[in-house]
Amino acid sequence: MSGHGPLPPASVRPRGVAVIEATLATLSLAPGVYRMLDARGEVLYVGKARALRRRVAAYTQPARLPERLRRMVAETAAMEIVTTPTEAEALLLEANLIKRLQPRYNILLRDDKSYPWLMLTEDHAFPQIAKHRGARQRKAGYWGPFASAWSVNQTITALERVFLLRSCTDSVFAARTRPCLLHQIRRCSAPCVGRISAADYAALVAQARAFLSGRQGDVQRELAAEMEAAAAGLAFEQAALLRDRIRALTSVQGSDIVNPESVTDADAIATWQVGGQTCVQVFFIRAGRNNGNRAFFLNHAREEPKPRVLASFVGQFYEDKPPPALLLLECALPGQALIEEALTLRAAAFGERRRVRILVPRRGEKQAVVAHAAVNAREALERRLAERAGQAALLDGVAALFNLPARPQRIEIYDNSHIMGSQPYGAMVVAGEAGFLRQAYRKFSIRDPLTPGDDFAMMREVLRRRFGRALREREDAEALPAEWPDLVLLDGGAGQLAAAEAVLAELGAPAPPLVAIAKGPDRNAGREWLITAGRPPFQLPERDPVLYFLQRLRDEAHRFAISTHRAARGKALVTSELDEIAGIGPARKRALLNHFGSARGVGQAGLGDLQAAPGISRAVARHVYAHFHPGVRLDDSSS
Repeated sequence: MSGHGPLPPASVRPRGVAVIEATLATLSLAPGVYRMLDARGEVLYVGKARALRRRVAAYTQPARLPERLRRMVAETAAMEIVTTPTEAEALLLEANLIKRLQPRYNILLRDDKSYPWLMLTEDHAFPQIAKHRGARQRKAGYWGPFASAWSVNQTITALERVFLLRSCTDSVFAARTRPCLLHQIRRCSAPCVGRISAADYAALVAQARAFLSGRQGDVQRELAAEMEAAAAGLAFEQAALLRDRIRALTSVQGSDIVNPESVTDADAIATWQVGGQTCVQVFFIRAGRNNGNRAFFLNHAREEPKPRVLASFVGQFYEDKPPPALLLLECALPGQALIEEALTLRAAAFGERRRVRILVPRRGEKQAVVAHAAVNAREALERRLAERAGQAALLDGVAALFNLPARPQRIEIYDNSHIMGSQPYGAMVVAGEAGFLRQAYRKFSIRDPLTPGDDFAMMREVLRRRFGRALREREDAEALPAEWPDLVLLDGGAGQLAAAEAVLAELGAPAPPLVAIAKGPDRNAGREWLITAGRPPFQLPERDPVLYFLQRLRDEAHRFAISTHRAARGKALVTSELDEIAGIGPARKRALLNHFGSARGVGQAGLGDLQAAPGISRAVARHVYAHFHPGVRLDDSSS
């Protein structure tokens, strides 16, 4: 069974208290951040404090702490302290460390996705409108963030229809000789082939900027005036084009998604909690438009109250993105003034010097937006719980099929990938009630020499490393290691099962139930054979939902193993033995490869040939030659 074992009685002084007391001896009353580490050096918890000594001293009285924190204190083997000039900076550092280190005793937001922005370039005579992710390295205006790529793509399409701006790259723009399809369907003014002057295109760009900055009314009035002037001047084709642009602009402004008139730049954030689980829903409102919404599911202890969960979310969510001027929340946060100060500093770090405010609206349009976010949070959490209920039913089916004592909380699936023994990798995929636990995936570069294609030897090495390390690092020699699987699924047949059994017997480990899943001699997916100890190989009916579940687990392990192998193979294609020679940088490597054609050609070249290569000095040539011919001594007369 997985878990941490029973909690020691509160009357027993946890060993971590002595570590904390020793740290207290050197602590000041300055603000800062503290980290608690276990015996392996992994971070258990990250916290911030206005006065470090007072805050950390609370952990020396475990009897007053809840059970979860008593366990944390008991596991503490070391502490790390960082002081900061202010408490707000401590809050920012705490959020950064929590998001980066993912300590298991903190409230965790697992949000590794980057958010797209809308970019309007400023370094070209005919600016481009495009989607952007990552660092802002190009001179441009940026608007966002958007909740998803779909949201920003929809906005770009709408802006193309209204303002006829190009979305092609500069290289495509320079290579065009005739208008593209976007011009034909009236979504681009075709500046690439001179269908619009630079001055007229600049006017379109100015209108787009005004629209993105929230001045939609001004833009609409300007277009209406232009349409009337064109009609009065009998330029009916131009008037019709302006009419179509006004219609497109109206469709952008009139949406059935919440677009509050009283809110220009804000994030509306609401939560929903059921059974100790929390969903946070965020609506991104920029320039009076809804840029989409996204649901987030946090990891935290069941007893954590909503305000504390929401405060932790806000700190971590804006760790890598600028906050808007206003946050609309459903409840006040503990330390709200401090959080506002920290978010203002965060905005300034992104070059946006403005005060960030947190508001809990009680009535009106702003409250309606927050209530709408809460409804979406509830629906998202209900969908997730329904999915987990289905997952739980499948896990119950797995437990019944393989006679497990309880529903498996952790299933590990193993597979190998290689091409005739080259770049061999093993892969471990983990699944549980929450679905695939991608943060627990592991890849194993095979180190031991093996016969090409010896999958059994690869499996033995992978399992020996995975279970051997877990046994070595466990804190209690009498207990199972943390994160011990309740079931191990192997992609293969009886040979892989025998290899796994031999490794676990060799390690002296209490073997978890082992199951091999094989397609059989005809490789017929859907008619897999299940092989486990103590019973003959058997098959399940083709439409059995448990069979589908096991296939999905096996296929995910296969996908992860293949992608890991391909990444290694791709890396090998762009590296060579020249990378191992100290002092040979990219320029010299390129010169040698261009001159000799390959690393093998460089290795076979004589010293004189190396000296003759462009950009290669005599000293460098001798260094390269010595690398490929370690047994040959070079004297000063060698050439």
